[in-house]
Amino acid sequence: MPGPLDGIKILEFTQIIAGPFGGMLLADMGADVIKVEPLEGEPWRLALQFIPGESKTFIGLNRGKRSLPLDLTKPEAADIIRKMIPDIDVVVINARPDVPANLGIDYETLSAINPKIIYCDNTAFGRKGPHSYRPGYDLIVQAMSGLMASEGKIKDGFPQQITSTAVADYATGIAIAWGVCAALFVRERTGKGQMVETTLLGSALGVQGGFMEVEAFDGERRRDFQETLETLREAGLPYEQVDEQYRATLSPWRGGNIYYRTYQAKDGVLAVACLSDRLRKRVADILEIDDPRFEPGFDPFDEETIAVGEILTKEAEVLFTKRTVEEWLTAFDEVGVPAGPVRYVHELLDDEQVIANDMVVDLEHSKAGPVRMAGPMISMSETPLKAQSASPALGQHTDEILSEMGLDAETIQKLKDAGVTL
Repeated sequence: MPGPLDGIKILEFTQIIAGPFGGMLLADMGADVIKVEPLEGEPWRLALQFIPGESKTFIGLNRGKRSLPLDLTKPEAADIIRKMIPDIDVVVINARPDVPANLGIDYETLSAINPKIIYCDNTAFGRKGPHSYRPGYDLIVQAMSGLMASEGKIKDGFPQQITSTAVADYATGIAIAWGVCAALFVRERTGKGQMVETTLLGSALGVQGGFMEVEAFDGERRRDFQETLETLREAGLPYEQVDEQYRATLSPWRGGNIYYRTYQAKDGVLAVACLSDRLRKRVADILEIDDPRFEPGFDPFDEETIAVGEILTKEAEVLFTKRTVEEWLTAFDEVGVPAGPVRYVHELLDDEQVIANDMVVDLEHSKAGPVRMAGPMISMSETPLKAQSASPALGQHTDEILSEMGLDAETIQKLKDAGVTL
């Protein structure tokens, strides 16, 4: 049974994470995604190669695509793109705002050839404003969006990046797939193509639930802090002191967190996550602790209440070391408390829950051999998603794609000889 985007043809000019991830999600939906790469391959192919031209980072972000290397600075490459565009439904590109026009692959140029085209343009900061010209990667956006500061990790006096995942990049990849699908739906209803714009900065702000302001509650407080912040920075205060002022003013930390955190057990670490008093009370009952914060009318900001909470937290930390992770999970399961063990992602390739829900796929890579990786993120009953193939080797589909355009073998070889393609 074909996927929901069966028959949709996508031309992808992307590198690194956000754009490739978005394109891969669309390929999982059945779209034919043609990835245009530089002749040497996109940078992520070349990062930490384990065999020539292949890296795990590239393989993990480009499955289901076909590879077409092109030197876009050559007129012959531009001719190939223009000939392809009438049959293309979607273009996905991530670059600085000036790059597409310089290469002749901007929305205005391509939509003039095919007015029905969906053009998804991903930039770091958007096409307007004082920073629009800047290149940007996940690290830069973490810094500029508040993500890094909000994480609260400070080492040697400096804030540290979120290293577990490139959160802005991956969120943007999802936004790319979401925007393209919405635009395709609109085209089905109206017959019109359009430009979709995504940004790393917008995604980073979108995943921060605290990025909002209730004027009557914290508007004045934020403005006062901004004035204080300018003063502190002008005075040259170290980042740690500035951050302490921020947390005391706008992001106060309150001690005594027992019910939404990780704990060391006898044989490992587990997480407990209770976001209602009903669930919190069940944990307290299992631990056999008397938490006065369940009493009606308690003030969470009262200093005495905070002090009691911190004492109880230390008691809970000791109690959790008395049982194994499995024993705690059994106890919590019996009363419906959300809890789970802390694992490394590498353990999940063989995890029974992951396997039972088809979250891992097995593919055959043309150069690397068998590959196991996370499969499609969603499932659909009538138009199922599928990992179509492993990521392509550089130039693996050049002859195939150009032949589909009507070019004969001699012409294709001349293009290769001229350094237009591989």
